[in-house]
Amino acid sequence: MTGKRYEGHTFRLLPGTGAEGKPSYVLGDGTGPVSRMAASIEDIRLGMAGDLIDHAADLLADRKVTGVELHFLASRLSESLREVLQVAECRGAWPDANSLDPDTESPARRDP
Repeated sequence: MTGKRYEGHTFRLLPGTGAEGKPSYVLGDGTGPVSRMAASIEDIRLGMAGDLIDHAADLLADRKVTGVELHFLASRLSESLREVLQVAECRGAWPDANSLDPDTESPARRDP
């Protein structure tokens, strides 16, 4: 996986957030242990989302499902969608030179 380059550096947005809810980045070529762990976390999240979709289909096909069960399912689907969107951002929305903070020369979060 390759991120955007800035002055010879490659930044990769990491899943999750850092201090104060701010995005976290790793600097490197995408093959180091932090990048590999981030990719592994993303793969797990995507796999869990697929499993949840299968479970949702089964649950929705059950005519005896309760409102409490549907509420729980909707809550989990919402959480999963947030995680999948974050994976998409990590894998596709790399910072570019225009999104770097000129004072610190570090990546600034790009608005969707």
